[in-house]
Amino acid sequence: MFVTPADAQAAGAGAPNAAFQFLPLIAIFAIMYFLMIRPQQKKMKEHKAMIEAVRRGDEVVTAGGILGKVVKVREDATVEVEIADGVKVKVQKATLAGVVSKTEPAADS
Repeated sequence: MFVTPADAQAAGAGAPNAAFQFLPLIAIFAIMYFLMIRPQQKKMKEHKAMIEAVRRGDEVVTAGGILGKVVKVREDATVEVEIADGVKVKVQKATLAGVVSKTEPAADS
């Protein structure tokens, strides 16, 4: 019924260290980094490399689903895409979703 001072001190000695309290938060952040942040950064890097490698003659698909052939690559981050015979549209390079088929570079004569 009565608690002696020695028993009261022994009960407080089992308190967890502050570092162990933050361990679950650190583990959650590490899991989120490897499952969400890192793959997204890798995908963005691959998309940027794909956009920089687009050249004349490549068949591309835009984010809107339009298929066409690159006619001209402009310096202002746009490309001119031919979507039908005689129908050319300017498209932002960032909106290119993918390259359907790459053309081989022309051989030097």
